Amino acid sequence: MIELNNVSKTYGTGSHAVHALKGVNLTIPKGAIHGVIGLSGAGKSTLIRCVNLLERPTQGTVTVDGQEVTGLSTPALNQARHRIGMIFQHFNLLTTRNVFDNVALPLELMGQPRNDIRERVTPLLKLVGLSDKSDQYPAQLSGGQKQRVAIARALASNPRVLLCDEGTSALDPQTTSSILELLRDINQQLGITILLITHEMEVVKSICHRVSLISDGELVEDAEVGDFFTAPRTQLGREFLNDFLQLSPPKELLERLTEAPEANAHPVVRLTFSGDAVSTPLISRLARECGVDVSILQAKVESIQDRTLGLMIAELLGTAEQTQAAMDYLADHQLQVEVLGYVQRNA
Repeated sequence: MIELNNVSKTYGTGSHAVHALKGVNLTIPKGAIHGVIGLSGAGKSTLIRCVNLLERPTQGTVTVDGQEVTGLSTPALNQARHRIGMIFQHFNLLTTRNVFDNVALPLELMGQPRNDIRERVTPLLKLVGLSDKSDQYPAQLSGGQKQRVAIARALASNPRVLLCDEGTSALDPQTTSSILELLRDINQQLGITILLITHEMEVVKSICHRVSLISDGELVEDAEVGDFFTAPRTQLGREFLNDFLQLSPPKELLERLTEAPEANAHPVVRLTFSGDAVSTPLISRLARECGVDVSILQAKVESIQDRTLGLMIAELLGTAEQTQAAMDYLADHQLQVEVLGYVQRNA
């Protein structure tokens, strides 16, 4: 449905050139909800704007619904954009038009008759839960209602694809949840492919089927959401996950951590469980079989769509041989083991 082939985008030239995208390859199948995450300035918004050519790639091709949009003439591109809806972080509603007329705007620009516009806009307002707000103006609406108007407007031309550029980042958590539920319903009822840009892992967790991680203009990870949350392949992916789960050692312990083991020190580890390991009493078995004491500092269990993810930060207390045997035991049982550092044992 959406295919980016070796897409690069450079702003400026020579020593002032900024390489916003670098050879991005990405395929999103029909009917999927695909998230793209990354730090500020990583290239997320540039990527999504290259899909509908609000930003034209410096090199590479973009194909949407079987049509290579990068090769279209201006009139043909304008026609193709009718099949690509887009919503923005700040809604971009016209303050002088009421809700109905904001939603109707794309159809007016397409030259649709007024009766046809009404037949299209009325059910869209019902779909987004704003049938009773038709005559109100943006200033009379909440942030969530404004975004619902923007979503209805993006759907007015009956698009095959919906692009969401930080569509929930200006909303409070409860409103965000309702907007995500609406996007999920739209995906399921209308079969629309959704590509969304976000820095919020909760958004990815809630509705995405697959997620890509972008860093410095490059896609560094691309995985099913369950795989990304349970086994990120890059350090940046692990940092996103840890920030989302808010699982890190207490500050006073962090100040005592050293990178290399010293005499009379023990490891502090972050453990990631998934699948059957979550419900298996591995820690108690570990203590018995390896002769170590386990001091649990933090622990958390998350449901990620159809998977369960467990995380724990713990100190392993024993001799160097015992703690190494314990870490090997955990790895052998399909746990991810990350050594955060070492702490001196108390005398």
